[in-house]
Amino acid sequence: MGRILALDFGKKRTGIAVTDELQIIASGLTTVNTKELIEFLKNYTLNENVELFLVGEPKQMDYSESESEAIIKPFLKILKKEFPKIPIKRVDERFTSKMAFQVMLNSGLKKEKRKNKALIDEISATIILQSYLYSK
Repeated sequence: MGRILALDFGKKRTGIAVTDELQIIASGLTTVNTKELIEFLKNYTLNENVELFLVGEPKQMDYSESESEAIIKPFLKILKKEFPKIPIKRVDERFTSKMAFQVMLNSGLKKEKRKNKALIDEISATIILQSYLYSK
């Protein structure tokens, strides 16, 4: 089995989470500048067996597309082109940022660390990945 890599794609930053090779545990990996994301993924997939990309799918409360989808669709085309052998699945990411902030609160992080948007993005990617694993 290969790893599953989850992406909480954003205009500036993208949070990344990954499973172990048995696809049991979801862990935050990092947050990267979105402009450097494809290069990061190329380097990562050279060293690790990635079986699936999960990309968060932002939706409105009525399940319609959110405005963010407009920046995600072009990225998905590039991702498919650069990694044609790795399938891509979309996962509803509504409320993941709020859930990530709550995780930070519950874990006792100080106010200064809770302002770290990169950490919120990484935790959001982990929540996306964990929700996918639960649904399998």
